[in-house]
Amino acid sequence: MSFSETIILLSHVPILFTVTYAAVYYSKLPRELKVFSWFIFLSGIIQFISLAFWFVSKNNMPLLHIYVAAGFLCLAWFYNTLLNGFIDAGIIWCIAILFLLFTIINTLFIQPIHTFNSIALTVEAILIVILALFTYRFFLSDIVKETSGRNIKSLNWINSGLFIYYSSSILIFYSGAVITALSRSLNLYAWIFHSFFSIVMYTCFFIGLWKRSKT
Repeated sequence: MSFSETIILLSHVPILFTVTYAAVYYSKLPRELKVFSWFIFLSGIIQFISLAFWFVSKNNMPLLHIYVAAGFLCLAWFYNTLLNGFIDAGIIWCIAILFLLFTIINTLFIQPIHTFNSIALTVEAILIVILALFTYRFFLSDIVKETSGRNIKSLNWINSGLFIYYSSSILIFYSGAVITALSRSLNLYAWIFHSFFSIVMYTCFFIGLWKRSKT
């Protein structure tokens, strides 16, 4: 196994730890983290099935199409729960439904299910970055600090993980189809970069969950 393939494989270790931790401590988590745990569970299932496909050299792009749509719905649910009273719930759910329709249209007519859905991934990344920035602003509110002070630290780790991953991956998502077509080595280097930020994201998730269980 090459160095790049080893890095990609090792990037799944934080996912396993985070999924396991969320499952074990699910009943002790506050509502916001319980909602977020469903994104973690979905991610874990998709990532490990995708890894199995990768090992047997099967096309795992259909899983990515499912993950983009379902993952964004989970994150919309999380941010809707977190930003309750700061952003109207109808706005977030309207965006989520429109995005779901967009991903379906993209899969059916623009980027077929067996190809890299770079357009939907890019749009998803931009939307998550915007929601993460709103959340940073939300955490600065004195009222939020008074009412949710003990949870802000853990939620901030989670929000930061999402912001770092999606903001750093926008370029890969946007140019993913081109990178894949150019050369295999360039494609591997791009996904090493992606795997690194995936490790950062899931490490932030784990720290966020761990800090909440200790407070």
